[in-house]
Amino acid sequence: MRIIASLEELAGLVGQEVAVSDWLTITQEQVNLFAEATGDHQWIHVDVEKAKAGPFGGPIAHGYLTLSLLPRMFETALRIEGTRMGVNYGLNKVRFTTPVPVGGRVRGHLFLLACEPIEGRGMQMTWKVTVELEGADKPACIAESIARRYA
Repeated sequence: MRIIASLEELAGLVGQEVAVSDWLTITQEQVNLFAEATGDHQWIHVDVEKAKAGPFGGPIAHGYLTLSLLPRMFETALRIEGTRMGVNYGLNKVRFTTPVPVGGRVRGHLFLLACEPIEGRGMQMTWKVTVELEGADKPACIAESIARRYA
């Protein structure tokens, strides 16, 4: 985990890969719970036997499940001292470039694109998050994530 002393220090890191998260293993239980929460019960995610004969050779995680892991990736990769809270502000663009098989491991590479002061003693950060899939040639997901932190 990388520890940043302040929002001001973070602002000096624009244009750099700031941190890399821990590896996260995708389980069938996570996929099933995500399907329950979202109502997306497509067989490529939840029907293990049918998925084995499908185009991916087994069940895969929902793309939005992969995307929903970004906060956890930030949590394991980076701590900004002197802040009292953070919020997700949105996304600029997201691409799911490689399916994530159940049992696969992913981690996030956090590249700081922009860092701008905002009202309330805060900072708005735009991150390029590249979700690496262990052993794959291409990332599982590439997303521009916007977050706000407040001192």
